[in-house]
Amino acid sequence: MRPELRLGAGLLACAGSLELDEFLGGLSENAILALPYLFDLWAMPHQLPPEGDWKTWVILGGRGAGKTRAGAEWVRGQVEGARPLDGGRARRVALVGETIEQVREVMIFGDSGIMNCVPPDRRPKWEATRKRLVWPNGAVAQVFSAHDPESLRGPQFDAAWVDELAKWKKGRDAWDMLQFGLRLGESPCQVVTTTPQNTAVLKEILAADSTVKTSAATSANRAYLARSFLEEVTAKYGGTRLGRQELEGELLSETDGALWTGAMIDAAHVDKVPKLDRIVVAVDPPVTGHKNSDECGIIVAGAVTSGSPTDWQAFVLADVTVSGASPQVWAKAALEAYREFGADRLVAEVNQGGDLVETVIRQNDPLVSYRAVRATRGKAARAEPVAALYEQGRVKHVGGLHRLEDQMGEMTSRGFEGRGSPDRVDALVWALTDLMIEAAGRFRAPRVRGL
Repeated sequence: MRPELRLGAGLLACAGSLELDEFLGGLSENAILALPYLFDLWAMPHQLPPEGDWKTWVILGGRGAGKTRAGAEWVRGQVEGARPLDGGRARRVALVGETIEQVREVMIFGDSGIMNCVPPDRRPKWEATRKRLVWPNGAVAQVFSAHDPESLRGPQFDAAWVDELAKWKKGRDAWDMLQFGLRLGESPCQVVTTTPQNTAVLKEILAADSTVKTSAATSANRAYLARSFLEEVTAKYGGTRLGRQELEGELLSETDGALWTGAMIDAAHVDKVPKLDRIVVAVDPPVTGHKNSDECGIIVAGAVTSGSPTDWQAFVLADVTVSGASPQVWAKAALEAYREFGADRLVAEVNQGGDLVETVIRQNDPLVSYRAVRATRGKAARAEPVAALYEQGRVKHVGGLHRLEDQMGEMTSRGFEGRGSPDRVDALVWALTDLMIEAAGRFRAPRVRGL
């Protein structure tokens, strides 16, 4: 970037109306038409590439912090020359997202994607059948899905844009394959735009000497976000672990003494679930039933129980927890999950509601297979045997369980260190205790006393 542009970066976005009028009044018509495409003048500091010799630039940001626009503009800066047909620094670019659809709809055609950032005379052509963008100067950007790391084996690049790496299910494999292909030119480089999650691959990238980082909270981009959105998410998630990650763009470290580490949870992720022998829906009802109540934790899990109990595997299938719900609402949500997944049993903790819990459930379905459970030990003590199953690699997670996993990361041997009550974790513990621990105890034949 030219020094005079770096000096003025972001000043126009902060200027008052008189300053803007004076600035615009001194520009020609062509200059005014070009102004929206001079991103260096409008960008916020975290959206501009850092100085220095680096291979990887990681942009960590909260939701809506402007990460996508920064990635799209960086690609522009790599492929464009001084004039529309002039070559740029890069000619072979990889665009890698979680899925092909997300690359197309967010990175390319999204509101802040490449096609909406490029001037008309430089706009690339989208070749859908070949999954690539082709610029007027001959530069090409190929599209790849992180779900298919092997598709990155073979192609080679001099630049890459990686989006939302922290939530890729096959993040390690996809990242490694990309690094082998990033081998063209004198100094191939890449930008990673992601909301942070405590994943091993992201932490390793950030720890590398060749990596630089910028970061910003969602609020940094408030001028382009609905005020009601910011007010609502801040009120709901401000101060929570999820809010620090999703709104502040903070990469959270492990909670000291956590029963479930990030590595354990990452290792539990799977794409496919085998045929299950048993499925249960576990419910942890709140004490009260109004909008300010704790959540009603509702977790669906199943297990493969063939062979010895030490060979059994459990799979957490869904988190259908409801917030601020009356007993009728959470009972219906639990029964809907029971029917949807073809569950064999509904398990509910009755410490708070006693017989009322079963009464509410049977009012909605008198024939449901129901089992009441009562906590006689503290939450941490109940959770420890279940955490041990994860350590043994005997519990797996499907996608979409981020809120449950956040609570798991805050459950320690001392108790829950997050905000509120760990209702999702409590329901998880009841489900896996029924499927794996108590069922294994029933499986073992009782000893026969000698005569």
